[in-house]
Amino acid sequence: QVQLVESGGGLVQAGGSLRLSCAASGRTFNTYAMGWWRQAPGKEREYVSAITPCGFGTYYADSVKGRFTLSRDNAKKTVYLQMNSLKPEDTAVYYCAADVAVQRVIRGSGDYWGQGTQVTVSS
Repeated sequence: QVQLVESGGGLVQAGGSLRLSCAASGRTFNTYAMGWWRQAPGKEREYVSAITPCGFGTYYADSVKGRFTLSRDNAKKTVYLQMNSLKPEDTAVYYCAADVAVQRVIRGSGDYWGQGTQVTVSS
């Protein structure tokens, strides 16, 4: 069983930066792929980024490529989403996800999800 707790959301102006964190419980964190999805008001949940268990492979949606960076610290059981050059369209609730298979995280069918953290980007 894995529990995920997101933090780091908030209000930022367009062009600014935020760093989201997702802390995981459990002893097998380094066997899980991790990732982020987001959901804006009135829209479907959207894939953002994913990272393999070892951290060597990272994947990004085209909408965030070049602006967001996903990393992980397996010793701290935490993943970090550094978000730069934020745009109003990045406004959403951001959810952390985990699964043993990175493809399941990318498809949105991961086994574990956090409760979400709100990111609001003002224009």
